[in-house]
Amino acid sequence: MLGMSMADLGVQQTYAPNSICFGCGPANEQGLRISSHRIDNGLTMEFEPSDFHQAFPGMINGGIIGTLLDCHGNWTAAVALMDHNSLEEPPCTVTASYSVKLRRPTPTGCKLIVTSQILELDGNKVKVELLLEANGKICATGEGLFVAVKEGHPAHHRWN
Repeated sequence: MLGMSMADLGVQQTYAPNSICFGCGPANEQGLRISSHRIDNGLTMEFEPSDFHQAFPGMINGGIIGTLLDCHGNWTAAVALMDHNSLEEPPCTVTASYSVKLRRPTPTGCKLIVTSQILELDGNKVKVELLLEANGKICATGEGLFVAVKEGHPAHHRWN
């Protein structure tokens, strides 16, 4: 990350550099290590799948797609709560529920673009809409409900 400014860093690298989460943890060498960036009312990210992310030749495993959407949506909620409550850092959020619709096979050999939009923010809960595209085509959509957790929850300090 030498030569990168704070603006170049994704929210995961900025706020949770020691996270070991398989999907979004910058400290997990074996994980997906996504890097999400702010857009109006949500986040966006790019992901370049490797051959070992395949379900069958040339196509990405559905579980990998679900993980990309889940972690990206979770961070969308965390950033939304941080902004809404004028906090200096995002609260730790967890997934309450999420659904994924696999609309077409998702190919390897190209960048995947994932975008999220905040649908609803209510107290410590955020509902998020998710979209995954490859080569300009929608491959998967999803929706999730993410909740900020309090002291005492096992995930509360997971980003530290």
